[in-house]
Amino acid sequence: MTSRWRLPQHDYWSTPFAESLLRHLDLRPGATVLDVAGGHGIPAFYVAEQVGPGGQVLSLDVSAGQVARARAIQGSHLPWLRFECIDMRALPADLPGYDRITGNLSVMFFRPNRFDVIQGLADHLNPGGQMVLTFPSLGTFDSLWRRVDQEMATWGLLAERRRLDAYIAERPSAEEGREWLNRAGLHRIEAAEYPLEVATGPGQALLHHPLLRGGFLDDVFECFDDQRVAERVMTQVSEDLDGVLPLIAQRCVLTGWKPVSGT
Repeated sequence: MTSRWRLPQHDYWSTPFAESLLRHLDLRPGATVLDVAGGHGIPAFYVAEQVGPGGQVLSLDVSAGQVARARAIQGSHLPWLRFECIDMRALPADLPGYDRITGNLSVMFFRPNRFDVIQGLADHLNPGGQMVLTFPSLGTFDSLWRRVDQEMATWGLLAERRRLDAYIAERPSAEEGREWLNRAGLHRIEAAEYPLEVATGPGQALLHHPLLRGGFLDDVFECFDDQRVAERVMTQVSEDLDGVLPLIAQRCVLTGWKPVSGT
């Protein structure tokens, strides 16, 4: 049967992460699924199709715009799938338990207290249930950050370098994620990483890359006190990418299971 809700192949960021999530997710018809940081529905639509009308899928996102977009895509299809505007860092007390909890590209939004969010999610996981989360882990685009740091050093930008170091160090590692799941009481824990090459060229192709300027590069620009200096530094970086390309992101998949009582 052809899937109406297969992952969109034109999405070069969310879809590869969702593919890695689905590689580890044990789905079955009739399962109940909580999807956090669901955005506009990757992979919630696919998951809902797989669990079928005997299951239930609730996809949460803090952005009302993303939720509205997902509902517009859904229309009257998959009535057992709901999109709600809820902050996963403050889940409603009456939220039930779920057989599976998923979060594609989610962990970056768990700040500032990532473990607290994971513990809150684990509390809503049914015994015997599975949690699967993906995020770009420590090491993502390291070659670019080294080049930016080198250029900052050339300009004598000490405060900016400290902020860049702090930004990089704040990105969680696979091992840190494994420890979160362990502390949350899960077992059969895996923390797998899959490299993802992001294609780009020099100059404006880098500075206005749709996957970079909407997030990662914006974060680096925020490390500068003077945005005019930021433009000059980043332009120089973008025109001299020797040793930077290819840009590699690390897709981390965290998965763990909630023990059944007495096991």
